Amino acid sequence: MSKTSAVLAALLVVLGLLVARPAEAAAVRIMPLGDSITGSPGCWRALLWNKLQNGGFTNIDMVGTLPAQGCGVPYDGDNEGHGGFLVTNVADQNQLPGWLSATRPDIVMMHFGTNDVWSNRPTDTILAAYSKLVDQMRASNPNMKILVAQIIPMNPSTCPKCAQRAVALNSAIPGWAAAKTTAASPIVVVDQWTGFSTSTDTYDGVHPNDSGNQKMSDKWYPALSALLGGAQPSPSPSPSRSPSASPSPSPTRSPSPSPSPSPSPSPSSGPSGCSATYKVTNQWGGGFQGEVTVKNTGASSVSGWTVTWTFANGQQVTQAWGGKAVQSGASVTVQNESWNGSLGAGASTTFGFIASWNAANPAPTPACAAA
Repeated sequence: MSKTSAVLAALLVVLGLLVARPAEAAAVRIMPLGDSITGSPGCWRALLWNKLQNGGFTNIDMVGTLPAQGCGVPYDGDNEGHGGFLVTNVADQNQLPGWLSATRPDIVMMHFGTNDVWSNRPTDTILAAYSKLVDQMRASNPNMKILVAQIIPMNPSTCPKCAQRAVALNSAIPGWAAAKTTAASPIVVVDQWTGFSTSTDTYDGVHPNDSGNQKMSDKWYPALSALLGGAQPSPSPSPSRSPSASPSPSPTRSPSPSPSPSPSPSPSSGPSGCSATYKVTNQWGGGFQGEVTVKNTGASSVSGWTVTWTFANGQQVTQAWGGKAVQSGASVTVQNESWNGSLGAGASTTFGFIASWNAANPAPTPACAAA
């Protein structure tokens, strides 16, 4: 074989190896979007990043035009958390398209509106800004997945009416999301309000402290992990705080979600000392998001729980978090994860799911059994 032929043969072998090698899947690009609660430094993002890594979600890339600001641990800190920004101003000034063009996210997780509430912007105006941002996200990526938070409570000393205004905004978000969501670009509401205390989880009535950052991370994790990989995989070694922590001592009541498309049943208590309460938190054409609260109703601790129910109209669970869900026909069985099975007397936890529906979506009555 001539030297030229040998070189050509070697090149063909190398090219063949390059063609045969399977392409690595592109990292999922996630944009944290908001104000100083998301940035400055927004250390819930550091906790969430490491929780995702420990949970097996390693092929992700946090994106944004702002860099990490330091939280004492290594993490991917790129973000769009702009301190002092109002979501209504971002919408009016068309600032988001430039950020989207620079970062090209697949998922946006948005906690935005605190400064608007502080500035007494009407709830309808804030929701109109949300809608404009969602339209811009979908113009950037028609398949954009969007997580929108019901914002954490706020009770600053300089704004006595802020607490109630936050209630009004949070109460309106689920209905807005249900009307705006699409099959290609779903909007999932993440309840950052429940269990968050302005006195113990913030340092100024507005911005989260260490315990507040942990609670925010714990709330984002199941919703984001569901978008990344369907059912939630093994969690990080450090157990999450129970989502049923004591409510905020703020002088306002917790925001009432918009009326459920179907009535939620009374809690069903099993013979082993636990109860399960089912509710629909968001519904759109062909799909809905549900949540079940499991409570230890006995006098002693339990080490595990199982919740079962039967759908009446062909609903099918497609994703679940905070519990291991299996469906056979109309029957659904959900068992605890390793990190939320142990419940002391009176303690509770929640799991969530996304499911499909067609003609009707009545709420089933769940049964609970404790181990």
